[in-house]
Amino acid sequence: MSWFWIYLPLHLLTATSLCHSIKAPTTSSQQSFKTNLFSFYHSLILADGKETTIHLLKDIPKRYYFVLEEGRVLAPFSITVTPCDVPIEWSILVYKSPPGKATPGDHDTQEISKSQKASSMVSTIFNYKGNSVETYMGMSSHSALYLLEFLSTERDTHITVYLTTDTTSGHLYPELPMDPRIDVIGIGHTTVTLAWKHSPSVLQHRESIQYCLLVNEKHNYKSLCAAETAIRSSGMKLPPTLALSLSPYLLEPQQVMILSNSELSIINKVSSGEVRQVCMGTKNTYTVPNLSPSTQYYFDVFIVNLLTNASAAYTGTFARTLEEPEPKVTELKDGKVVHVVLDGKKQKFHSLQYQARHKKIHFTFQLCQGQIRVHIARNGKTVASENLSGLRYFSLKGKPLDTYLVQLRSTEESNSSVKVQASPHFHKPLFPLLPESLKIKSFSKLRTCRSVTIAWLGTQEESKYCVYRKRIEEDQIWRELQSADRCSGPESRHKSEKVLCKYFYDLNLQRAVTTETIKGLEAGTLYLFDVYLFGPSGIPVRYHSKVVKTRKKC
Repeated sequence: MSWFWIYLPLHLLTATSLCHSIKAPTTSSQQSFKTNLFSFYHSLILADGKETTIHLLKDIPKRYYFVLEEGRVLAPFSITVTPCDVPIEWSILVYKSPPGKATPGDHDTQEISKSQKASSMVSTIFNYKGNSVETYMGMSSHSALYLLEFLSTERDTHITVYLTTDTTSGHLYPELPMDPRIDVIGIGHTTVTLAWKHSPSVLQHRESIQYCLLVNEKHNYKSLCAAETAIRSSGMKLPPTLALSLSPYLLEPQQVMILSNSELSIINKVSSGEVRQVCMGTKNTYTVPNLSPSTQYYFDVFIVNLLTNASAAYTGTFARTLEEPEPKVTELKDGKVVHVVLDGKKQKFHSLQYQARHKKIHFTFQLCQGQIRVHIARNGKTVASENLSGLRYFSLKGKPLDTYLVQLRSTEESNSSVKVQASPHFHKPLFPLLPESLKIKSFSKLRTCRSVTIAWLGTQEESKYCVYRKRIEEDQIWRELQSADRCSGPESRHKSEKVLCKYFYDLNLQRAVTTETIKGLEAGTLYLFDVYLFGPSGIPVRYHSKVVKTRKKC
Protein backbone atom coordinates (compact mmCIF):
# COMPACT_ATOMS: atom_id res chain seq x y z
CA MET A 1 0.00 0.00 0.00
CA SER A 2 1.31 3.45 -0.90
CA TRP A 3 1.96 5.67 2.10
CA PHE A 4 1.76 8.68 -0.25
CA TRP A 5 -1.91 8.06 -0.91
CA ILE A 6 -2.60 7.50 2.78
CA TYR A 7 -0.87 10.78 3.60
CA LEU A 8 -2.63 12.77 0.89
CA PRO A 9 -6.26 12.51 2.10
CA LEU A 10 -5.26 12.92 5.73
CA HIS A 11 -3.14 15.95 4.92
CA LEU A 12 -6.12 17.56 3.17
CA LEU A 13 -8.11 17.53 6.42
CA THR A 14 -7.16 21.12 7.32
CA ALA A 15 -9.13 23.42 9.56
CA THR A 16 -10.39 25.26 6.46
CA SER A 17 -11.66 22.12 4.78
CA LEU A 18 -13.31 21.00 8.01
CA CYS A 19 -15.24 24.27 8.26
CA HIS A 20 -16.40 24.01 4.66
CA SER A 21 -17.31 20.33 5.00
CA ILE A 22 -19.80 21.09 7.74
CA LYS A 23 -21.94 22.84 5.13
CA ALA A 24 -22.54 19.58 3.26
CA PRO A 25 -26.14 18.31 3.18
CA THR A 26 -26.82 16.97 6.65
CA THR A 27 -27.81 13.40 7.47
CA SER A 28 -27.38 11.57 10.79
CA SER A 29 -24.43 9.62 9.39
CA GLN A 30 -22.80 12.76 7.92
CA GLN A 31 -23.28 14.67 11.15
CA SER A 32 -21.63 11.81 13.05
CA PHE A 33 -18.83 11.85 10.49
CA LYS A 34 -18.28 15.63 10.80
CA THR A 35 -18.30 15.46 14.57
CA ASN A 36 -15.67 12.76 14.53
CA LEU A 37 -13.71 13.76 11.43
CA PHE A 38 -10.46 14.06 13.33
CA SER A 39 -10.89 10.38 14.32
CA PHE A 40 -9.37 9.51 10.91
CA TYR A 41 -6.04 9.99 12.64
CA HIS A 42 -7.02 7.37 15.27
CA SER A 43 -8.92 4.94 13.04
CA LEU A 44 -7.51 1.58 12.07
CA ILE A 45 -6.59 0.61 8.54
CA LEU A 46 -8.83 -2.16 7.21
CA ALA A 47 -6.70 -4.92 5.70
CA ASP A 48 -7.24 -5.68 2.03
CA GLY A 49 -7.91 -9.32 1.09
CA LYS A 50 -8.22 -10.56 4.67
CA GLU A 51 -11.23 -11.29 6.89
CA THR A 52 -11.03 -9.11 10.01
CA THR A 53 -12.83 -9.86 13.27
CA ILE A 54 -14.03 -6.70 15.02
CA HIS A 55 -15.31 -6.56 18.61
CA LEU A 56 -17.92 -3.92 19.33
CA LEU A 57 -18.88 -2.48 22.71
CA LYS A 58 -22.46 -1.38 23.20
CA ASP A 59 -23.18 2.18 21.98
CA ILE A 60 -19.51 2.84 21.16
CA PRO A 61 -18.87 3.24 17.41
CA LYS A 62 -15.77 1.73 15.86
CA ARG A 63 -14.19 3.08 12.68
CA TYR A 64 -11.88 1.67 10.02
CA TYR A 65 -10.62 3.30 6.81
CA PHE A 66 -8.93 2.25 3.61
CA VAL A 67 -7.42 3.90 0.51
CA LEU A 68 -6.28 2.61 -2.85
CA GLU A 69 -2.79 1.90 -4.09
CA GLU A 70 -0.99 4.59 -6.03
CA GLY A 71 -1.70 4.67 -9.74
CA ARG A 72 -5.15 3.08 -9.64
CA VAL A 73 -7.57 5.72 -10.95
CA LEU A 74 -10.75 3.64 -10.82
CA ALA A 75 -10.99 0.17 -9.31
CA PRO A 76 -13.81 -2.05 -8.08
CA PHE A 77 -13.93 -3.06 -4.44
CA SER A 78 -16.32 -5.01 -2.21
CA ILE A 79 -16.97 -5.06 1.52
CA THR A 80 -18.76 -7.98 3.23
CA VAL A 81 -19.93 -7.59 6.84
CA THR A 82 -21.13 -10.59 8.85
CA PRO A 83 -22.89 -9.88 12.20
CA CYS A 84 -22.16 -12.73 14.64
CA ASP A 85 -24.97 -12.05 17.10
CA VAL A 86 -27.33 -9.10 17.45
CA PRO A 87 -28.29 -6.64 14.66
CA ILE A 88 -25.77 -3.87 14.10
CA GLU A 89 -25.65 -0.56 12.25
CA TRP A 90 -22.90 0.08 9.75
CA SER A 91 -22.21 2.65 7.08
CA ILE A 92 -19.62 3.60 4.48
CA LEU A 93 -18.62 7.26 4.20
CA VAL A 94 -16.33 8.68 1.55
CA TYR A 95 -14.08 11.77 1.77
CA LYS A 96 -13.13 13.10 -1.65
CA SER A 97 -10.56 15.77 -2.36
CA PRO A 98 -11.51 18.68 -4.70
CA PRO A 99 -10.73 18.47 -8.42
CA GLY A 100 -7.13 19.10 -9.36
CA LYS A 101 -3.93 17.58 -8.11
CA ALA A 102 -3.09 18.29 -4.52
CA THR A 103 0.39 17.71 -3.30
CA PRO A 104 1.92 18.12 0.10
CA GLY A 105 3.05 21.73 0.49
CA ASP A 106 0.73 23.57 -1.90
CA HIS A 107 -2.69 22.57 -0.63
CA ASP A 108 -2.94 25.52 1.75
CA THR A 109 -2.73 27.95 -1.13
CA GLN A 110 -5.40 26.36 -3.29
CA GLU A 111 -8.63 28.30 -3.75
CA ILE A 112 -11.73 26.15 -3.84
CA SER A 113 -15.23 27.45 -3.61
CA LYS A 114 -17.33 26.65 -0.58
CA SER A 115 -20.12 25.19 -2.67
CA GLN A 116 -17.68 22.87 -4.45
CA LYS A 117 -16.33 21.54 -1.16
CA ALA A 118 -19.78 21.17 0.36
CA SER A 119 -20.85 18.82 -2.42
CA SER A 120 -17.65 16.81 -2.68
CA MET A 121 -15.98 16.56 0.71
CA VAL A 122 -18.20 14.10 2.64
CA SER A 123 -20.95 11.72 1.57
CA THR A 124 -22.54 8.54 2.86
CA ILE A 125 -22.68 5.91 0.16
CA PHE A 126 -24.13 2.99 2.14
CA ASN A 127 -26.18 2.44 5.28
CA TYR A 128 -27.45 -0.83 6.80
CA LYS A 129 -29.07 -1.99 10.02
CA GLY A 130 -29.77 -5.66 10.75
CA ASN A 131 -28.15 -9.06 11.32
CA SER A 132 -27.94 -10.35 7.75
CA VAL A 133 -24.71 -10.84 5.86
CA GLU A 134 -24.44 -7.82 3.55
CA THR A 135 -22.01 -7.06 0.72
CA TYR A 136 -21.41 -3.61 -0.80
CA MET A 137 -19.72 -3.37 -4.21
CA GLY A 138 -18.49 -0.10 -5.64
CA MET A 139 -15.81 1.78 -7.60
CA SER A 140 -13.09 3.74 -5.87
CA SER A 141 -10.68 6.50 -7.02
CA HIS A 142 -7.20 7.32 -5.74
CA SER A 143 -8.45 10.70 -4.53
CA ALA A 144 -10.98 9.17 -2.10
CA LEU A 145 -10.65 7.94 1.46
CA TYR A 146 -13.30 5.56 2.80
CA LEU A 147 -14.44 5.34 6.39
CA LEU A 148 -16.42 2.38 7.75
CA GLU A 149 -18.36 2.95 10.95
CA PHE A 150 -19.87 0.10 13.02
CA LEU A 151 -22.25 0.40 15.98
CA SER A 152 -24.06 -2.08 18.23
CA THR A 153 -26.94 -0.64 20.26
CA GLU A 154 -28.15 -3.86 21.91
CA ARG A 155 -25.07 -5.35 23.62
CA ASP A 156 -21.39 -6.12 23.19
CA THR A 157 -20.87 -8.28 20.14
CA HIS A 158 -18.45 -9.07 17.34
CA ILE A 159 -18.54 -9.08 13.56
CA THR A 160 -16.32 -10.08 10.66
CA VAL A 161 -15.43 -7.70 7.80
CA TYR A 162 -13.87 -8.63 4.48
CA LEU A 163 -12.52 -5.97 2.12
CA THR A 164 -11.07 -6.82 -1.26
CA THR A 165 -9.94 -4.73 -4.21
CA ASP A 166 -8.95 -7.81 -6.22
CA THR A 167 -12.05 -9.16 -7.92
CA THR A 168 -10.21 -11.28 -10.52
CA SER A 169 -8.42 -13.95 -8.48
CA GLY A 170 -11.37 -15.75 -6.92
CA HIS A 171 -13.47 -15.31 -3.81
CA LEU A 172 -12.74 -15.80 -0.12
CA TYR A 173 -16.29 -17.01 0.46
CA PRO A 174 -17.70 -20.08 -1.30
CA GLU A 175 -20.35 -19.21 -3.88
CA LEU A 176 -24.02 -19.92 -3.36
CA PRO A 177 -26.18 -21.26 -6.19
CA MET A 178 -28.70 -19.00 -7.94
CA ASP A 179 -31.41 -20.63 -5.79
CA PRO A 180 -29.94 -20.95 -2.26
CA ARG A 181 -33.05 -22.44 -0.66
CA ILE A 182 -33.10 -25.75 1.27
CA ASP A 183 -35.88 -28.12 0.18
CA VAL A 184 -37.64 -30.46 2.60
CA ILE A 185 -38.28 -33.57 0.51
CA GLY A 186 -39.38 -35.99 3.23
CA ILE A 187 -40.81 -35.88 6.77
CA GLY A 188 -41.23 -38.84 9.13
CA HIS A 189 -41.92 -39.35 12.83
CA THR A 190 -38.22 -39.12 13.70
CA THR A 191 -36.55 -38.08 10.43
CA VAL A 192 -36.45 -35.16 8.00
CA THR A 193 -34.84 -35.43 4.55
CA LEU A 194 -33.30 -32.29 3.03
CA ALA A 195 -31.87 -31.38 -0.38
CA TRP A 196 -30.20 -28.28 -1.76
CA LYS A 197 -28.60 -27.19 -5.02
CA HIS A 198 -24.85 -27.55 -5.40
CA SER A 199 -22.59 -24.57 -4.86
CA PRO A 200 -20.50 -23.65 -7.93
CA SER A 201 -17.49 -23.77 -5.58
CA VAL A 202 -18.00 -27.52 -5.07
CA LEU A 203 -17.57 -28.16 -8.78
CA GLN A 204 -14.35 -26.11 -8.90
CA HIS A 205 -12.73 -26.98 -5.56
CA ARG A 206 -14.26 -30.29 -4.46
CA GLU A 207 -11.36 -31.28 -2.19
CA SER A 208 -11.40 -28.09 -0.12
CA ILE A 209 -15.16 -27.50 0.10
CA GLN A 210 -17.81 -29.26 2.16
CA TYR A 211 -21.37 -28.81 3.37
CA CYS A 212 -22.20 -28.56 7.07
CA LEU A 213 -25.72 -28.79 8.46
CA LEU A 214 -26.94 -27.30 11.73
CA VAL A 215 -30.17 -28.52 13.37
CA ASN A 216 -31.83 -26.85 16.37
CA GLU A 217 -35.24 -26.24 17.90
CA LYS A 218 -34.99 -22.44 18.29
CA HIS A 219 -34.59 -20.56 14.99
CA ASN A 220 -32.55 -20.29 11.81
CA TYR A 221 -29.13 -18.64 11.69
CA LYS A 222 -27.97 -16.28 8.93
CA SER A 223 -24.29 -17.17 9.23
CA LEU A 224 -21.99 -19.80 10.64
CA CYS A 225 -20.53 -17.12 12.88
CA ALA A 226 -23.98 -16.37 14.36
CA ALA A 227 -24.67 -20.07 14.95
CA GLU A 228 -21.43 -20.59 16.84
CA THR A 229 -22.00 -17.50 18.95
CA ALA A 230 -25.52 -18.61 19.91
CA ILE A 231 -24.34 -22.04 21.00
CA ARG A 232 -21.48 -20.59 23.03
CA SER A 233 -23.89 -18.20 24.75
CA SER A 234 -25.87 -21.25 25.89
CA GLY A 235 -22.87 -22.33 27.94
CA MET A 236 -21.24 -24.53 25.30
CA LYS A 237 -17.68 -24.48 24.03
CA LEU A 238 -17.37 -25.25 20.34
CA PRO A 239 -14.60 -26.27 18.01
CA PRO A 240 -13.29 -23.27 16.01
CA THR A 241 -15.96 -23.90 13.39
CA LEU A 242 -18.72 -26.40 12.87
CA ALA A 243 -16.44 -29.36 12.23
CA LEU A 244 -14.46 -27.86 9.38
CA SER A 245 -12.41 -31.04 9.11
CA LEU A 246 -12.78 -34.60 10.30
CA SER A 247 -9.95 -34.28 12.81
CA PRO A 248 -10.98 -35.11 16.41
CA TYR A 249 -11.90 -32.30 18.80
CA LEU A 250 -11.75 -32.09 22.57
CA LEU A 251 -15.45 -32.14 23.35
CA GLU A 252 -17.21 -30.85 26.43
CA PRO A 253 -19.17 -33.26 28.68
CA GLN A 254 -22.41 -31.97 27.11
CA GLN A 255 -21.19 -32.87 23.61
CA VAL A 256 -21.40 -36.14 21.73
CA MET A 257 -19.38 -36.69 18.54
CA ILE A 258 -20.40 -39.40 16.07
CA LEU A 259 -18.30 -40.31 13.02
CA SER A 260 -19.82 -42.72 10.50
CA ASN A 261 -19.66 -43.07 6.72
CA SER A 262 -17.32 -40.04 6.53
CA GLU A 263 -19.94 -37.88 8.24
CA LEU A 264 -19.06 -36.02 11.42
CA SER A 265 -21.91 -35.28 13.83
CA ILE A 266 -21.58 -33.22 17.01
CA ILE A 267 -24.57 -33.08 19.34
CA ASN A 268 -24.66 -30.33 21.97
CA LYS A 269 -26.98 -30.70 24.94
CA VAL A 270 -28.18 -27.18 25.73
CA SER A 271 -31.06 -25.80 27.74
CA SER A 272 -33.14 -25.08 24.63
CA GLY A 273 -32.73 -28.64 23.33
CA GLU A 274 -30.20 -30.40 21.16
CA VAL A 275 -28.07 -28.53 18.64
CA ARG A 276 -26.68 -30.88 16.02
CA GLN A 277 -23.85 -30.19 13.62
CA VAL A 278 -23.26 -32.56 10.72
CA CYS A 279 -20.62 -32.22 8.00
CA MET A 280 -21.27 -34.54 5.07
CA GLY A 281 -18.60 -33.67 2.51
CA THR A 282 -20.02 -32.66 -0.87
CA LYS A 283 -23.33 -34.57 -0.68
CA ASN A 284 -26.28 -32.24 -1.25
CA THR A 285 -28.96 -34.45 0.31
CA TYR A 286 -29.19 -35.60 3.90
CA THR A 287 -31.68 -37.41 6.14
CA VAL A 288 -31.54 -36.14 9.72
CA PRO A 289 -32.16 -39.14 12.03
CA ASN A 290 -33.22 -39.61 15.67
CA LEU A 291 -35.48 -36.56 15.93
CA SER A 292 -38.37 -36.31 18.39
CA PRO A 293 -41.91 -36.81 17.07
CA SER A 294 -44.23 -33.81 16.75
CA THR A 295 -41.35 -31.32 17.16
CA GLN A 296 -40.43 -28.31 15.02
CA TYR A 297 -36.80 -28.16 13.90
CA TYR A 298 -34.82 -25.48 12.09
CA PHE A 299 -32.25 -26.48 9.46
CA ASP A 300 -29.31 -24.41 8.16
CA VAL A 301 -26.78 -25.49 5.53
CA PHE A 302 -23.38 -23.82 5.29
CA ILE A 303 -20.90 -24.22 2.45
CA VAL A 304 -17.44 -24.12 4.05
CA ASN A 305 -13.98 -23.54 2.56
CA LEU A 306 -11.68 -25.81 4.56
CA LEU A 307 -8.58 -23.86 3.56
CA THR A 308 -9.76 -20.39 4.61
CA ASN A 309 -12.48 -21.27 7.18
CA ALA A 310 -14.76 -18.89 5.26
CA SER A 311 -18.38 -19.93 4.77
CA ALA A 312 -21.64 -18.92 3.15
CA ALA A 313 -25.16 -19.72 4.39
CA TYR A 314 -28.01 -21.16 2.38
CA THR A 315 -31.49 -19.83 3.15
CA GLY A 316 -32.58 -21.78 6.22
CA THR A 317 -35.80 -23.77 6.46
CA PHE A 318 -37.86 -25.54 9.11
CA ALA A 319 -40.09 -28.61 9.40
CA ARG A 320 -42.21 -30.34 12.00
CA THR A 321 -41.86 -34.08 12.46
CA LEU A 322 -44.99 -36.21 12.34
CA GLU A 323 -46.86 -37.16 15.48
CA GLU A 324 -46.06 -40.55 16.91
CA PRO A 325 -48.98 -42.93 16.26
CA GLU A 326 -50.90 -43.88 19.35
CA PRO A 327 -49.40 -47.12 20.69
CA LYS A 328 -51.59 -50.19 21.05
CA VAL A 329 -53.01 -50.51 24.56
CA THR A 330 -53.07 -53.96 26.21
CA GLU A 331 -55.36 -54.65 29.18
CA LEU A 332 -53.63 -55.92 32.33
CA LYS A 333 -55.56 -58.39 34.47
CA ASP A 334 -54.97 -59.19 38.14
CA GLY A 335 -52.00 -61.51 38.58
CA LYS A 336 -51.55 -62.22 34.87
CA VAL A 337 -48.03 -61.89 33.48
CA VAL A 338 -47.67 -60.04 30.16
CA HIS A 339 -44.46 -60.44 28.14
CA VAL A 340 -43.81 -57.31 26.04
CA VAL A 341 -41.24 -57.34 23.22
CA LEU A 342 -40.16 -54.02 21.66
CA ASP A 343 -38.37 -53.61 18.34
CA GLY A 344 -35.93 -50.72 18.85
CA LYS A 345 -36.36 -49.61 15.21
CA LYS A 346 -40.03 -50.15 14.32
CA GLN A 347 -42.06 -50.44 17.53
CA LYS A 348 -40.37 -48.54 20.35
CA PHE A 349 -43.49 -47.99 22.49
CA HIS A 350 -46.10 -50.20 24.13
CA SER A 351 -48.89 -49.26 26.54
CA LEU A 352 -50.66 -51.34 29.18
CA GLN A 353 -53.86 -50.31 30.97
CA TYR A 354 -55.05 -51.55 34.34
CA GLN A 355 -58.19 -50.67 36.29
CA ALA A 356 -57.79 -51.05 40.04
CA ARG A 357 -60.27 -52.88 42.21
CA HIS A 358 -58.45 -52.08 45.45
CA LYS A 359 -56.69 -49.08 46.96
CA LYS A 360 -53.21 -50.63 46.95
CA ILE A 361 -51.75 -51.88 43.68
CA HIS A 362 -48.43 -53.57 43.02
CA PHE A 363 -46.65 -53.54 39.65
CA THR A 364 -43.79 -55.95 39.01
CA PHE A 365 -41.35 -55.61 36.11
CA GLN A 366 -38.67 -58.11 35.10
CA LEU A 367 -36.32 -56.75 32.42
CA CYS A 368 -35.44 -59.59 30.07
CA GLN A 369 -33.35 -57.94 27.36
CA GLY A 370 -32.11 -54.53 26.27
CA GLN A 371 -32.93 -51.22 27.94
CA ILE A 372 -36.48 -50.06 28.73
CA ARG A 373 -37.92 -46.99 30.43
CA VAL A 374 -41.24 -47.32 32.25
CA HIS A 375 -43.74 -44.51 32.83
CA ILE A 376 -46.79 -45.09 35.07
CA ALA A 377 -49.70 -42.63 35.18
CA ARG A 378 -52.80 -42.78 37.41
CA ASN A 379 -55.84 -41.02 35.97
CA GLY A 380 -53.54 -39.08 33.65
CA LYS A 381 -51.03 -37.96 36.32
CA THR A 382 -47.50 -39.39 36.46
CA VAL A 383 -46.77 -41.44 39.57
CA ALA A 384 -43.54 -43.20 38.54
CA SER A 385 -40.96 -42.96 35.75
CA GLU A 386 -37.51 -44.59 35.55
CA ASN A 387 -35.22 -46.93 33.61
CA LEU A 388 -35.69 -50.58 34.47
CA SER A 389 -32.90 -52.79 35.77
CA GLY A 390 -33.39 -56.43 36.68
CA LEU A 391 -36.48 -56.79 38.90
CA ARG A 392 -38.43 -53.72 39.95
CA TYR A 393 -41.49 -53.39 42.18
CA PHE A 394 -43.83 -50.39 42.40
CA SER A 395 -46.31 -50.25 45.27
CA LEU A 396 -48.93 -47.55 44.59
CA LYS A 397 -51.85 -46.39 46.69
CA GLY A 398 -54.97 -44.87 45.14
CA LYS A 399 -58.70 -45.48 44.97
CA PRO A 400 -60.80 -48.34 43.63
CA LEU A 401 -61.60 -47.92 39.91
CA ASP A 402 -58.49 -45.78 39.35
CA THR A 403 -57.11 -46.25 35.84
CA TYR A 404 -53.38 -46.88 35.48
CA LEU A 405 -51.57 -46.47 32.16
CA VAL A 406 -48.15 -48.15 31.90
CA GLN A 407 -46.01 -46.93 28.98
CA LEU A 408 -42.91 -48.88 28.01
CA ARG A 409 -40.26 -47.39 25.72
CA SER A 410 -37.14 -49.00 24.29
CA THR A 411 -34.10 -46.77 24.74
CA GLU A 412 -31.81 -48.57 22.27
CA GLU A 413 -31.88 -49.77 18.66
CA SER A 414 -31.78 -53.52 19.44
CA ASN A 415 -34.73 -55.56 20.65
CA SER A 416 -35.86 -55.19 24.26
CA SER A 417 -38.33 -57.21 26.30
CA VAL A 418 -39.89 -57.14 29.76
CA LYS A 419 -42.39 -59.14 31.83
CA VAL A 420 -45.11 -57.13 33.60
CA GLN A 421 -47.60 -58.06 36.32
CA ALA A 422 -50.21 -55.96 38.13
CA SER A 423 -51.88 -57.29 41.25
CA PRO A 424 -53.44 -56.14 44.54
CA HIS A 425 -52.30 -59.40 46.22
CA PHE A 426 -48.77 -58.63 47.34
CA HIS A 427 -48.81 -61.59 49.75
CA LYS A 428 -48.80 -63.85 46.68
CA PRO A 429 -45.70 -62.56 44.89
CA LEU A 430 -44.98 -63.53 41.32
CA PHE A 431 -41.22 -63.62 41.85
CA PRO A 432 -39.25 -65.16 44.69
CA LEU A 433 -37.68 -63.13 47.49
CA LEU A 434 -34.42 -61.82 46.09
CA PRO A 435 -30.98 -61.62 47.75
CA GLU A 436 -29.10 -58.36 48.10
CA SER A 437 -27.05 -59.15 44.97
CA LEU A 438 -27.55 -61.45 41.98
CA LYS A 439 -23.83 -61.69 41.22
CA ILE A 440 -21.98 -65.02 41.07
CA LYS A 441 -18.49 -65.03 42.61
CA SER A 442 -15.63 -67.36 41.61
CA PHE A 443 -12.54 -68.10 43.68
CA SER A 444 -9.34 -67.86 41.67
CA LYS A 445 -7.23 -69.67 44.28
CA LEU A 446 -9.64 -72.63 44.25
CA ARG A 447 -9.52 -73.05 40.48
CA THR A 448 -7.87 -76.20 39.19
CA CYS A 449 -7.45 -77.77 35.77
CA ARG A 450 -10.60 -79.85 36.32
CA SER A 451 -12.79 -77.80 38.70
CA VAL A 452 -14.11 -74.34 39.57
CA THR A 453 -15.65 -73.13 42.85
CA ILE A 454 -18.43 -70.53 42.74
CA ALA A 455 -20.60 -68.85 45.39
CA TRP A 456 -23.83 -66.84 45.47
CA LEU A 457 -26.12 -65.19 48.01
CA GLY A 458 -29.39 -66.68 49.23
CA THR A 459 -32.32 -65.38 51.27
CA GLN A 460 -34.23 -66.05 54.50
CA GLU A 461 -36.79 -68.01 52.50
CA GLU A 462 -36.12 -71.60 51.53
CA SER A 463 -35.80 -71.68 47.78
CA LYS A 464 -34.56 -73.91 45.02
CA TYR A 465 -31.32 -73.08 43.17
CA CYS A 466 -30.18 -74.76 39.96
CA VAL A 467 -26.66 -74.46 38.48
CA TYR A 468 -25.91 -74.71 34.74
CA ARG A 469 -22.64 -74.60 32.84
CA LYS A 470 -21.76 -74.06 29.19
CA ARG A 471 -18.43 -74.30 27.38
CA ILE A 472 -17.69 -71.21 25.26
CA GLU A 473 -14.89 -69.69 23.17
CA GLU A 474 -13.10 -66.37 23.71
CA ASP A 475 -14.94 -64.65 20.84
CA GLN A 476 -18.33 -65.70 22.26
CA ILE A 477 -18.03 -64.05 25.67
CA TRP A 478 -19.42 -60.63 24.77
CA ARG A 479 -22.29 -62.02 22.72
CA GLU A 480 -23.28 -64.51 25.42
CA LEU A 481 -23.29 -61.87 28.15
CA GLN A 482 -25.07 -59.16 26.13
CA SER A 483 -27.70 -61.24 24.38
CA ALA A 484 -28.72 -63.37 27.34
CA ASP A 485 -32.47 -63.40 28.01
CA ARG A 486 -32.67 -62.78 31.75
CA CYS A 487 -36.29 -63.96 31.83
CA SER A 488 -35.67 -67.36 30.26
CA GLY A 489 -35.57 -70.35 32.58
CA PRO A 490 -33.73 -73.67 32.54
CA GLU A 491 -36.25 -74.99 30.00
CA SER A 492 -34.25 -73.13 27.35
CA ARG A 493 -31.04 -74.95 28.30
CA HIS A 494 -29.71 -78.26 27.01
CA LYS A 495 -30.03 -81.10 29.52
CA SER A 496 -26.28 -81.74 29.37
CA GLU A 497 -25.62 -78.23 30.72
CA LYS A 498 -27.36 -78.91 34.05
CA VAL A 499 -24.96 -79.41 36.98
CA LEU A 500 -27.21 -79.66 40.05
CA CYS A 501 -30.19 -78.26 41.99
CA LYS A 502 -30.22 -77.60 45.73
CA TYR A 503 -32.37 -75.98 48.44
CA PHE A 504 -31.01 -73.67 51.12
CA TYR A 505 -31.80 -70.61 53.25
CA ASP A 506 -30.57 -68.92 56.42
CA LEU A 507 -32.51 -66.64 58.75
CA ASN A 508 -29.28 -64.71 59.31
CA LEU A 509 -28.66 -62.90 56.03
CA GLN A 510 -24.95 -62.58 56.90
CA ARG A 511 -24.69 -66.37 56.57
CA ALA A 512 -27.09 -66.80 53.63
CA VAL A 513 -24.25 -67.74 51.27
CA THR A 514 -23.67 -71.04 49.53
CA THR A 515 -20.74 -72.39 47.53
CA GLU A 516 -20.48 -75.16 44.98
CA THR A 517 -17.49 -76.85 43.37
CA ILE A 518 -18.16 -77.92 39.80
CA LYS A 519 -15.95 -80.82 38.76
CA GLY A 520 -15.32 -82.76 35.58
CA LEU A 521 -14.15 -79.74 33.56
CA GLU A 522 -11.44 -79.55 30.90
CA ALA A 523 -8.10 -77.79 31.47
CA GLY A 524 -7.56 -74.30 30.02
CA THR A 525 -11.22 -73.99 28.99
CA LEU A 526 -13.74 -71.14 29.32
CA TYR A 527 -17.10 -71.94 30.96
CA LEU A 528 -20.25 -69.84 31.36
CA PHE A 529 -22.01 -70.50 34.70
CA ASP A 530 -25.66 -69.63 35.48
CA VAL A 531 -27.70 -69.94 38.66
CA TYR A 532 -31.53 -69.97 38.61
CA LEU A 533 -33.58 -69.12 41.71
CA PHE A 534 -37.13 -70.56 41.97
CA GLY A 535 -39.80 -69.15 44.28
CA PRO A 536 -43.26 -70.40 45.34
CA SER A 537 -44.78 -69.46 41.96
CA GLY A 538 -42.20 -71.52 40.11
CA ILE A 539 -41.09 -68.53 37.98
CA PRO A 540 -37.26 -68.42 37.94
CA VAL A 541 -34.93 -65.50 38.41
CA ARG A 542 -31.56 -65.78 36.68
CA TYR A 543 -28.41 -64.58 38.41
CA HIS A 544 -25.85 -62.62 36.36
CA SER A 545 -23.84 -65.03 34.24
CA LYS A 546 -20.21 -65.68 35.24
CA VAL A 547 -17.38 -66.68 32.89
CA VAL A 548 -14.49 -68.65 34.45
CA LYS A 549 -11.48 -70.30 32.82
CA THR A 550 -9.93 -73.45 34.29
CA ARG A 551 -6.19 -73.58 34.84
CA LYS A 552 -4.13 -74.72 31.88
CA LYS A 553 -1.48 -76.50 33.95
CA CYS A 554 -1.71 -77.92 37.43
